[in-house]
Amino acid sequence: MDRRSFLQMSLGACGVKRGFAAPQFDLAALERPRVMKAADKYLAEQPVTVTAASSPRSTGGKHDFFSEGDYWWPDPKNPNGPYIQRDGESNPDNFVEHRKAMIRMSLIVPACAAAYKLTHNRKYADHAAKHLCAWFVDDGTRMNPNLEFAQAIHGRFTGRGTGIIDTLHLVEPVRAAAQIDMAPEALAAMKKWFADYLEWMTTSKSGMQERDTKNNHATCWVAQVAAFARFTGNAKLTGYCADRFKTVLVPDQEAENGSFPQELRRTKPYGYSLFNLDAFAILTQTLSSRGDELWKWRLPDGRGMAKAVAYMYPFILDKKKWPLKPDVMYFDQWPVRQPSLLFAGLALEKPEYLELWRRLDGDPTVEEVLRNWPVRQPLLWV
Repeated sequence: MDRRSFLQMSLGACGVKRGFAAPQFDLAALERPRVMKAADKYLAEQPVTVTAASSPRSTGGKHDFFSEGDYWWPDPKNPNGPYIQRDGESNPDNFVEHRKAMIRMSLIVPACAAAYKLTHNRKYADHAAKHLCAWFVDDGTRMNPNLEFAQAIHGRFTGRGTGIIDTLHLVEPVRAAAQIDMAPEALAAMKKWFADYLEWMTTSKSGMQERDTKNNHATCWVAQVAAFARFTGNAKLTGYCADRFKTVLVPDQEAENGSFPQELRRTKPYGYSLFNLDAFAILTQTLSSRGDELWKWRLPDGRGMAKAVAYMYPFILDKKKWPLKPDVMYFDQWPVRQPSLLFAGLALEKPEYLELWRRLDGDPTVEEVLRNWPVRQPLLWV
């Protein structure tokens, strides 16, 4: 495909009109049926926040987010003692109701925002704003802006820095909030909430521990800080995140062939490789600008986003080529419409990425997939 044809595709994907032939990749047209179906369904859904459920094992209050580490189980040798880890195997008895509520909101708000972007009908924007206000503005239902009690482990920790990964599901709702013309006072209150959360993420012990991890948790920390800083207008932090992408994340995590060795060591290497690549893509899409095109940036040895996506592309195209053992759980449920394919396809002029993205499942329903697939409305991103 020549550059002119690709440009037509990219302009169509971004909703830009031009006088020449209709683009082959019109993202708005592709997405409209699924967006409208979801948004119309969600109009009947009322907000559910952290105040709707609680756990006796939480040491926090009514407005504090609480979750328990997924891979921690009772010790058969000491059933009432501290839990033990079984990597990659989720314990269904752990408390995850707050996470489920957050994921639910992260499905509803972006879908309604995307529908508003397509139709300009205020009912969709107002419904998205209703859920956002319940979570971040209204005194009776809002969540406290910290994660002191996330990813607790029975008998070991009342909360851990690793819990910060749970709020990756706030990145797309934040992007939605900036595009639905919220009432000024509500938008200001939301920005105050996220400014407070950023302060906690960047200064608390848990936040610093998560920042300094070496795998997908570090990627998700930077991706969130970048998104929330962009939303609140914190240029200092967005600059910090761009620098950390170049000087820490890519050098520490990406191998010369574009893989992520820390993810390949896990019991779910395929799923974790996809997840980390998508987290990198979220960060790159958030911060890329004409003056600093992170999609095309690379280290002197060639490592960067182009190489990382190129490494995974053959295994997304044909999972049978995956060189490692299948993941211990959910191997059959991947891949879906990975945002890394779409974002990279547009930024790097790779029509084969866009075509593969188009063919993949855009509406997965498996809970574990939704938990590890935080970008569901690409119309809000391009």
